[in-house]
Amino acid sequence: MKILITKNISIDKLKQIDAEQLHRFMIENTERLKKFFPVTLSSNETLDKSIEYIKNKEKEIQQKVNFTFAIREIDSQKIIGLIIIKKIDWTNKIGEFAYCIGNTFEGKGLVSKAVKAVLKFANDVLELKTLQIIAHKTNLGSIKVAKNNGFIWQRTLIAEFTPTNGLPLDMELFELKNEK
Repeated sequence: MKILITKNISIDKLKQIDAEQLHRFMIENTERLKKFFPVTLSSNETLDKSIEYIKNKEKEIQQKVNFTFAIREIDSQKIIGLIIIKKIDWTNKIGEFAYCIGNTFEGKGLVSKAVKAVLKFANDVLELKTLQIIAHKTNLGSIKVAKNNGFIWQRTLIAEFTPTNGLPLDMELFELKNEK
């Protein structure tokens, strides 16, 4: 799967040749990723760990557990973000989106476009009926992405997420139902 979201930005699955790019992306964006992406960050703190991370993500796609995609510049192949469909419940056809974007690409609408593109994949290929986005109330960018894609606030999830070395945080649940 390769999806064009702008003339120079695409989404596709991570490949082994991406290990160095992925590791660099994580290092360059450590400050913004450490609170809500601590596991992904620690899984990519060295080049060897990034190689292993990509192998694991390939297996997860084959097993249909999680779908992790790179958001990248087409010309340079530089990874500028990730978009993930995770916590898939195949019985109830529910999946959760997670996403991150690099500092220099924030606020350009790229994550909203990436979610829109991967929503089509989630609905048409995976046949998921409910997609979720869980965001902290202070993460206004993530809430905007949810609203831009038609996700509707459902409720506050009490103590849903605990950051590394932090106290549990309440998170906001947004959902989008596919009526097909």
